[in-house]
Amino acid sequence: MFTGIITHLGTIKEKTASDLTISAGSQLINKLTLGASISVNGICLTVVAWDDKTFTINFMPETAKKTTIHSLNQMDTVNLELPATPETFLAGHIVQGHVDAVGKITKIENEGNSRIVTVSFPESLDKYIVDKGSIALNGISLTVISVNNNQFTVGIIPHTWEQTMLHTVKIGNAVNLEVDIIAKYSEKLMGTN
Repeated sequence: MFTGIITHLGTIKEKTASDLTISAGSQLINKLTLGASISVNGICLTVVAWDDKTFTINFMPETAKKTTIHSLNQMDTVNLELPATPETFLAGHIVQGHVDAVGKITKIENEGNSRIVTVSFPESLDKYIVDKGSIALNGISLTVISVNNNQFTVGIIPHTWEQTMLHTVKIGNAVNLEVDIIAKYSEKLMGTN
């Protein structure tokens, strides 16, 4: 489990058909262990090797099909978050790192000191995305401003823009989306899915 509060950035150093090697700062690297979970752009992955500057994760074909991991390239910046612990301050929301769908950035507008980002999403997610609800975009815990016609908007404050990989995005970029798990469980319990 993660909180969606991005604590570190990394850079893709190597990529194969099933592995990513990512460079990161020592504050993150020193906390890694073999088999540990880590969120990379909102995808929960497993650490299979590391040294003092990089770590490597494996990913399977299903992950490549259902997330943006297939489109990552060498030197791309990625969001990184270690799993929550009992001592973690839950400042974001419950994020599992299980990507529900890939969306696309359709608009980025400046508004005061912030940016309003519009993201299109598959119709299958429409019932889970609500005004003022939580959504994870590339692993970042955000609050939905509005939802309309299979698009939602989120506001990005300067700190989030600068301290996450969002400062590298452009219109047309794909992003990993994870809806609120509580909404999915509630739907299942009520027998409405």
